[in-house]
Amino acid sequence: QVQLEESGGGLVQAGGSLRLSCAASGNIFTFDAMAWYRQAPGKQRELVAKITGHGDIDIADSVKGRFTISKGNAKNTVFLQMNNLQPEDTARYYCNLRVWPAAIYWGSGTQVTVSS
Repeated sequence: QVQLEESGGGLVQAGGSLRLSCAASGNIFTFDAMAWYRQAPGKQRELVAKITGHGDIDIADSVKGRFTISKGNAKNTVFLQMNNLQPEDTARYYCNLRVWPAAIYWGSGTQVTVSS
């Protein structure tokens, strides 16, 4: 019933930028938090950035200063602005949604590949 649609992934050279978008649809009125995770082959999925419904933001140390997360103008949307991308950022990026009281949803992911 609840769906997350991600877009914006692609192939870029080191130093380039991408903006990932996530739009949630379904029976959603408000959200507790929306976040971006990433997973590279052979590695665990890790939190990249999170924003709460109140606007509190958490950014992973590995991308702090380069990535930012923000809410979109449309309801239940979020963006991940990725600047100065590096090869180590290569991964599949997943949108995550947490809805009151405790439901969690995942998108199917969008691939980000950064070449040196």
